[in-house]
Amino acid sequence: MLIGEYSHNFDDKSRISLPAKFRKEMGRTVVIAPGIDNCLFVFTMKGWKQFTDRLASPDQSSVMRTDSRNFNRLIIGRAVEVDVDGVGRMLVPEHLRQHAGLTGKSSIIGVLNRVEIWDSAVWDAYRTEYSKKTDAIAEKLVSAGIM
Repeated sequence: MLIGEYSHNFDDKSRISLPAKFRKEMGRTVVIAPGIDNCLFVFTMKGWKQFTDRLASPDQSSVMRTDSRNFNRLIIGRAVEVDVDGVGRMLVPEHLRQHAGLTGKSSIIGVLNRVEIWDSAVWDAYRTEYSKKTDAIAEKLVSAGIM
């Protein structure tokens, strides 16, 4: 399970280090994809397969459904497979850094089955905003039978 919040910087070669706690679980090759809410998603290879299998299932995906086509193009079509080097760094392509507005200080968040990379200022604002809504969100999850 990937949990925790860490702060890292991009180096001058567009690389960022995965936190040591995540490296063993993530493996030597990961998939970086545009995330939702102005972040990047980083999946293990197994996690990426599970994610894409769910998107490709007959009840979730159809080339005849506009939302499905568009979502797959924007997320899957722009994803990249990258190697994690011996000291835990991964090269994040320019198009993905632009998607998430990543330039320097970044927050790396473990979210169960994936890692998210955020611009630290954007993450701080997001966390502050949604921290105020925790009670309401929990109520919705209980009502939906999730909690």
